[in-house]
Amino acid sequence: MASSTPHKTTPTLITFLILASSLSPVVSDSSNHFAANQTFRPHKELNRLKRARAYLSKINKPSLKTIQSPDGDVIDCVLSHLQPAFDHPQLKGQKPLEPPERPKGNDTEETGTEKFQLWTVSGESCPEGTIPIRRTTESDVLRASSVRGFGKKLQRGVRRDTLSSDHEHAVAFVNGDQYYGAKASINVWAPRVTDEHEFSLSQLWVISGTFGRDLNTIEAGWQVSPKLYGDNYARFFTYWTTDAYQATGCYNLLCSGFVQTNNKIAIGAAISPRSSYSSRQFDIAIMVWKDPKHGHWWLEFGPGLLVGYWPSFLFTHLRNHASMVQFGGEIVNSKSMGHHTSTQMGSGHFADQGYGKSSYFRNLQVVDWDNNLISLSNIHLLADHPNCYDIKAGKNSGWGNYFYYGGPGRNLRCP
Repeated sequence: MASSTPHKTTPTLITFLILASSLSPVVSDSSNHFAANQTFRPHKELNRLKRARAYLSKINKPSLKTIQSPDGDVIDCVLSHLQPAFDHPQLKGQKPLEPPERPKGNDTEETGTEKFQLWTVSGESCPEGTIPIRRTTESDVLRASSVRGFGKKLQRGVRRDTLSSDHEHAVAFVNGDQYYGAKASINVWAPRVTDEHEFSLSQLWVISGTFGRDLNTIEAGWQVSPKLYGDNYARFFTYWTTDAYQATGCYNLLCSGFVQTNNKIAIGAAISPRSSYSSRQFDIAIMVWKDPKHGHWWLEFGPGLLVGYWPSFLFTHLRNHASMVQFGGEIVNSKSMGHHTSTQMGSGHFADQGYGKSSYFRNLQVVDWDNNLISLSNIHLLADHPNCYDIKAGKNSGWGNYFYYGGPGRNLRCP
């Protein structure tokens, strides 16, 4: 994930950005407003603003309906065949596929309401034939270190056997076999993120290739990322890459690739409710699996809701199968204050505090070659900074394979 030093927007620049936005909704070389902006802006920032607006005109599609979310998001209901995925040369002119065969043995107790995102609380919904897309704003793009880098991770998004990374993990993983999917129920919290360039996430990874430039991953879970979203809400997210986060892939629907088929789930939207310490616990079921017929990787979120799929042609190694599946938490430790970050992972409490206090994953499963969901065997655990964030696994009849994980970050044992 992100490893470079992000651009920091000063308060003065923010003022100018707001001023420019109010003066001129469209940047044009012949515009008097644009000329006026040149009076206030360095040439570099003017070009960056032009690139941001060009990107927004491409990624924000025309909508049949807009829904205002309580958290400030605007959800656009976009015709499904006009979504960003179909800007991809190999998808142009196509329409979303029909649902695939779901893995056998998927008979867990997952039930619940479809209303677990904030934008749905008003009762508004997107019409059939459309998909809900969180509208990307100018501020979203300009928070990124570059317009080209917006919506993308940089390297080190996956656990590596090194302690030198600014990305820290507490994860369970399996490898050494052929995997065709993964499933888990993930406990949702709202961890504190103490630096605008850091994040805290909990997700599953479906991985193939080496940890070099040909790494393929599919990722899904929840994250708190002030830099990406501009707030501290826990949000449902996805990611994919085929070259170790170099050039391919993106978060959510911020590039062409993932094809959404569901009109009830907005990728990137805030999750509600969330878990509370010593109180009600809330988790979300996520499953990613390879369709045996067409080979595409499908995503399911919540109580049996198909969200969409990553076409198989996006990938190299994952075109066949995964060689590793990983579950757990990750944070960025920017060390901006000269010491370890206080950004929390999971609930912000260590694994040994258990249910209601620690964050958890439960019912960990993988999909085998015959499209069966099966329990994990030979699980490996790794907490690469255990004094800051740790992990503890178990197994029982109700939760199958599970683990508690997380921590507060900086403390007496994690200076």
